[in-house]
Amino acid sequence: MKKLSIKDKATALKKLKGWKNVKNRNAITKQYVFDDFTSAFEWMTSIAFYAEKKNHHPEWFNVYNKVDVILTTHDAGGVSTLDIDLAKKMELQFKK
Repeated sequence: MKKLSIKDKATALKKLKGWKNVKNRNAITKQYVFDDFTSAFEWMTSIAFYAEKKNHHPEWFNVYNKVDVILTTHDAGGVSTLDIDLAKKMELQFKK
């Protein structure tokens, strides 16, 4: 897996609502806000099953109804198509 070029990453980010670059790191990030803890946890669970199938796991942090996500492909040294695919899945699964 190869990391995306700067141009390809910028193009992909334009198509992902609310996602942005992580400062001083080749990664992308977004915070999801849910109605409550249960909704956040259900979403994380559904994403966890998808991520496991893809063998590509997010960095994330959950407090009550908020989930902060960082995506990067460590083996590629930056954002790859795996990250964009996972971000798209997160967007599809997010119900707000």
